[in-house]
Amino acid sequence: MAKLLITGITGFVGFAVLRKIINEGHDITALLRPKTEAKRYQEFSDKVTFKELSLSDTAGLRDYLQSSDFDTIMHIGALRGGRKASQEEYYRSNVSSTEQMVDYCLKHDARLIFCSSVGVYGAIPNELPANYQSQKNPDNYYHYTKIEAEKIIGKAILHGLKAAIIRPSITYGKGDHGFPYQLVKLVARYQFPLINKRIWIHLCHIDALVLAFKLCLGKGFESGLVWNVADREPVQLSALVNFISRQLHKKNYPSLLKVDRVFFSFGEKLSRLCKNELFISRFELISKSWFYDVQGYYKAIEKLGQKPHFTIPGIQITIDDYLGK
Repeated sequence: MAKLLITGITGFVGFAVLRKIINEGHDITALLRPKTEAKRYQEFSDKVTFKELSLSDTAGLRDYLQSSDFDTIMHIGALRGGRKASQEEYYRSNVSSTEQMVDYCLKHDARLIFCSSVGVYGAIPNELPANYQSQKNPDNYYHYTKIEAEKIIGKAILHGLKAAIIRPSITYGKGDHGFPYQLVKLVARYQFPLINKRIWIHLCHIDALVLAFKLCLGKGFESGLVWNVADREPVQLSALVNFISRQLHKKNYPSLLKVDRVFFSFGEKLSRLCKNELFISRFELISKSWFYDVQGYYKAIEKLGQKPHFTIPGIQITIDDYLGK
């Protein structure tokens, strides 16, 4: 069993991963941002050692690691896109923290399991499906920091680092109120602007992502492993909206609410003019296709007899969450 350091446990992904591995006998220490509310981690309070330390505190993180003894680091925490933070804070939180953990793992022959993002291909990949040879696209600063962190890991692997990189797509599940939850909410209110062209999107069920981390932790991995992790297949946005509408309203989404693609083009141009990364992303995610090559991950889990996830009907978990079930 691992002597494990894990980051990001108060976030949606980190919390779900920790909940899955908590009873497997690992000796777990979790980093917490200083002044984090206790209710956000109290579920684990009797089974995990906590250390208050910000990922942006480069010197503090270096000193802490130098005085610690871990055989595995699972680095899930990050400063996410859309937050009001300086580029310097983004860099320290997402890149410098990774660099400190890479240095530690090299010196102590420890393993690193790193949570990156399919955002390294850009919000909308230039190549579909985006695959492991596809060009990286730092189209916003958050994506840039993930690309830079991966570069650091890649160089260190050449010098003996034992590392795996997991790149999740936009993830959905109980407790997350991001893009999939907002999609459900807007469809429920008949407020979702469904573009009148065929769009394919590629979401990730939280259980698929948790399994990826669990496999790397438990079974080990060949250093240099990179997995794009999402549901087994992309889904057509209109089909997903109709499924959600049927679950909520017993009928397909009204065709009268479909919006011409010209509106989306105008909205995206206006957002770019205002340099608003959040709104640029929102327009792109529902007006352009984005999907990924996930064959490597699914070949691995299918060998172990694990079942794949499909967005329809998997999105029911988010619908139930919206309904308070």
